[in-house]
Amino acid sequence: MPEHLIIEKHDHFVGSITMNRPESLNTFTTPMAGELARALLDMDDDPEVRVILIKGAGKAFCAGIDVNELEGKTTLEYRAWIEHMEQPLVSIARMKKPVIAQVQGVAAANGMGLVAAADLVIAAANTKMGLTAINVGLNCVGPVIPVARCVGRKKALELLLYGDLIKADEAQRLGLINRIAAKEELESEALAWAVELARKSPIAVQIAKKSFYSSEDMNYFQQFDLMNEAFARLCSSSDAKEGVQAFFEKRRPQWKEC
Repeated sequence: MPEHLIIEKHDHFVGSITMNRPESLNTFTTPMAGELARALLDMDDDPEVRVILIKGAGKAFCAGIDVNELEGKTTLEYRAWIEHMEQPLVSIARMKKPVIAQVQGVAAANGMGLVAAADLVIAAANTKMGLTAINVGLNCVGPVIPVARCVGRKKALELLLYGDLIKADEAQRLGLINRIAAKEELESEALAWAVELARKSPIAVQIAKKSFYSSEDMNYFQQFDLMNEAFARLCSSSDAKEGVQAFFEKRRPQWKEC
């Protein structure tokens, strides 16, 4: 069992991973980063999970990386260390299943990167997020990568260089958050949103996610080629046939995931 995470499986094919270092605002340590990367991949392989929620225990989502680990490394050791800390961010885009970040309180530095790297985000109204490392003489050049994909070049550079915290409503306007919920309703709304997604065809959702990320850096015409090939593969699946048949018969589909 992981020491720094709470892992649960809920009804209706939803799994959740809770970062459980509330006394340290769920800052990343070397062990927690490894546990989180492994838990994400394990849930991606779990046939009882179709949608994954990632959240933080206590008053914050994640305040970045634990600065107690900063001292006493060589340049090569720092390189390996930061790659390890960022592995959960990288893993999400490579996973088959959608990951929803459930965010409250502060999401800073690597925490903001994790929010931006998630496929979808629901946040409490009290959420604040920022690439804050510049304020202690460091920077967030890793987390800014998924952030820039959400907000664009100019705003990403502003966040990176100034290190300001932005509130939930601005984060939503910038494309970092999909939905905002009242703090006391975040848990129930996030789970309901995950359940709603888990009811969709798993094959269709997974092909959509993989194709989206695969096509993101292609030129316009290559994107259409890839997406059309993905759609053709989906049309030949049993679930596509079942979904269309269920639509005509006015019933809920019974997905076979093939």
